[in-house]
Amino acid sequence: MDNKIFITLGSQKFQFNRLLKAIDELCEKGTVDAEDVFAQIGYSDYLPKNFSYKKFLDRDEFSKEMGKADIVITHGGTGAIIGAVKKGKKVIAVPRRAKYGEHVDDHQLQLVGQFKGLQLICECDDAEKIGHALETVKKTTYKEYVSNTQKIISSIDKFIENK
Repeated sequence: MDNKIFITLGSQKFQFNRLLKAIDELCEKGTVDAEDVFAQIGYSDYLPKNFSYKKFLDRDEFSKEMGKADIVITHGGTGAIIGAVKKGKKVIAVPRRAKYGEHVDDHQLQLVGQFKGLQLICECDDAEKIGHALETVKKTTYKEYVSNTQKIISSIDKFIENK
């Protein structure tokens, strides 16, 4: 069975050409079946030659693409990662780096490291290693995401009741 791949690069005004080029090369070599890849490329100005993409997706389109995917490749944004793991997707997170003009600082390195430490995702610290990350994610079982929102609400309720 081929794994459907959805790439989502967020909506902040930063390019992530490095990641798109790496996926494009894998498709060109035939390592990844281009038919199985769809990307929301955001503000990237590199336009993929070998797989389908759209700059931005509306909520329904995003939900549809996420639903079709087995694997989600994303930048190191908290919302993107949590959104995918909540839906039970295998996630490869590639942190944006300031030195490539992909973000203002390297906070995504720490965020991705935290999610990896929780055994929720596959960390890919270098876009050049995305092929290896794809092989890893296919044969790895990750922990299920458990939200602690209800726990927080309960503790606030208890606090208020005791006032």
